[in-house]
Amino acid sequence: MAMYATAEHRHSRAKARLTWVERMDRALKEDGYLLEAQPIRDLATGEISQYELLIRMRGIDGDVIPPAAFLYVAERFGMIGGIDAWVAGQAIELIAAQREAGNDLRLEVNLSARSLGDPALLAAIEERLDDTGIDPSRLIFEITETSAVASFTQARAFADRLRELGCAFALDDFGAGFGSFYYLKHLPFDYLKIDGEFVANCVRNQTDRLVIAAVVDIARGMGKKTIAEFVTDEPTQRVVESLGVDHAQGDFVGTPGPLAALSGPAPRT
Repeated sequence: MAMYATAEHRHSRAKARLTWVERMDRALKEDGYLLEAQPIRDLATGEISQYELLIRMRGIDGDVIPPAAFLYVAERFGMIGGIDAWVAGQAIELIAAQREAGNDLRLEVNLSARSLGDPALLAAIEERLDDTGIDPSRLIFEITETSAVASFTQARAFADRLRELGCAFALDDFGAGFGSFYYLKHLPFDYLKIDGEFVANCVRNQTDRLVIAAVVDIARGMGKKTIAEFVTDEPTQRVVESLGVDHAQGDFVGTPGPLAALSGPAPRT
């Protein structure tokens, strides 16, 4: 009986995953994905300098499905490359559209570890950049530190090519892995996004403040910028600013919202 129940449970999970695969494939073909934008503040000027794009899926009943519900399945079944290509294409089109409206928009796009060695994705990005003629430095590609660890050779080659195209590069969740400082030496990057684990409690935790200060010192020495994630209130923003962090991101700066917010006044950069 227990063996039968286990087999039935496995079958149910496999069926659920296949259902998600079908939904994700349909979403790519039928405009079933949407993007939200979370603002990032330049702490030197107090202005919004850029936005991070975050993918969502349109639900059957009009609800919005968060990425945690489907991105794992997309990676598991080899569909993440198509999703990453769609997001990158949308980002380039948004930058081009805002340029026509007189706004100099800068956007951050997340990439999966499984996309890092995908020549088709690189070719698609290069083609869209050529077609639109946007300033490539307005496009920032993010990979997490843990993704870099899993696919280091591919991550380095991918990042090198993005830099050749003129795009910027961010190492996300910095500090989450054991080899953090090793990857600073061997990966090209423009921004270090300090892991929220060190930011969330930095007002009360001296160790967190010491780590943030160390990351800022190293980044500045290399001529790079830092972004503190999980800035959820004014005291936290004041602390990271006092420690020399360049940018802040989190609910205090702004929660993810519709792309219509991007049509406002051009952010100062």
